[in-house]
Amino acid sequence: MARPRSDEKRSAILAAAVRAIDRHGPGAPTALIAKEAGVANGSLFTYFQTKSALFNALYLELKRDMAAAALAGLPAVADLPEQLRHVWSNWMEWAVRAPQKRQALARLGVCDEVTVTTRAQAQRIMEELAYRMKPPPARGSMREAPLAFVAAVMNSVAETTMDFMLTDPAHGEHYCQAGFEAVWRMLS
Repeated sequence: MARPRSDEKRSAILAAAVRAIDRHGPGAPTALIAKEAGVANGSLFTYFQTKSALFNALYLELKRDMAAAALAGLPAVADLPEQLRHVWSNWMEWAVRAPQKRQALARLGVCDEVTVTTRAQAQRIMEELAYRMKPPPARGSMREAPLAFVAAVMNSVAETTMDFMLTDPAHGEHYCQAGFEAVWRMLS
């Protein structure tokens, strides 16, 4: 009879995978991930049938974590600029507070192991974030651009902002504000 799965072990495996991917990229061996999680290598495969399954689950977990952090405390009655500023600031804070998660998410974002289906699920997570803010259609320079393009440009500005906040924390608030202003001018 198979042993029941433990939420603690699953969480430990996911956390170990974040650390391993941060340090070694998607080529991190499952044996290393299992060792860091404090489980036998075979136990890892009790929770995730393949390395690909682990990476897909982790990618979604990180997207959910990032979206939840961005939405935390979102003021329901605020106007769009205030809501967007809130989400932006929370997103940047998540990246600064959890740089390993951010790095692992970025590496998994370009990893062939992450399937089209998983990417579509992650896209729905991010669309839910946008839906919660109920933004009007873009009026700025992006008003005619496809949503996927707008999202990609916003993500590029966000990644650059995060990089500067992490490498120059003394001026982190300035970079956070400047990144937000760039995104807001693009949208309004």
